[in-house]
Amino acid sequence: MNEIKPPPRSRGIYLLPNLFTTAGLFAGFFAIIAAANGQFVNAAIAVFVAGLMDGIDGRVARLTGTSSEFGVQYDSLADLVSFGLAPALVMYHWSLSALKFDSTVMGRVGWVVAFLYAACAALRLARFNTQVGTVDKRWFVGLASPAAAGLMMSFVWAFADGELGWTGEELRYVALAVTLVAALLMVSRIRFWSFKGTGEGGAKADRIPFVVLALVPLVLAILFIDLPRTLFAVGVVYALSGPGYWLWQRVRRQKDAAA
Repeated sequence: MNEIKPPPRSRGIYLLPNLFTTAGLFAGFFAIIAAANGQFVNAAIAVFVAGLMDGIDGRVARLTGTSSEFGVQYDSLADLVSFGLAPALVMYHWSLSALKFDSTVMGRVGWVVAFLYAACAALRLARFNTQVGTVDKRWFVGLASPAAAGLMMSFVWAFADGELGWTGEELRYVALAVTLVAALLMVSRIRFWSFKGTGEGGAKADRIPFVVLALVPLVLAILFIDLPRTLFAVGVVYALSGPGYWLWQRVRRQKDAAA
């Protein structure tokens, strides 16, 4: 009896997740062009659009059964542009380039720190690719590059729109600190909650706690009130959550050892 083979999937389905990845890559490239033209709000928004596309492409691939090694590698390269190069260059054009007015040395520090961020993003992505399937899915080891990019671009957006009255030049040393901290957190061993389950024990293990779902309407309401400042606040809280959890664990271990 001849085995009935299912019809082959359309090549368009296989291309679908990679189209979302390409859209994210385009948004990252657009952010670089916008920053070079002084359109910093548009540049920051473009990086967030890239983050949205990055969140969609993997889910589309899993839902349509079109995951592939090519897609994984392509997504990683696109992430390097959107969450590594783009945030570094946007921050440099908006604020860090103004350090050259203080001194020649500080001008060099500005572009070196911007490069450091891009290099740390590349290292973070490489480490993530080599650790897939070997680490606890509930945690990111080091700040994820999309989260670091979100912190950087929400900072730019929160002040570049002029609502708070400070310019990038006035905030150049704050921008320097934000960029350096984001870079170092990406390559740190500090754990950050991934908002994912363990992947073990069936579907129940991947469920998000109800309290998180209950907070979603509240967060959405606040976002509509003041989107850029709220995104910046969320980015700061998440970036501090990792070091805060690490410090809490260390203090608890010291107390247990002393008991």
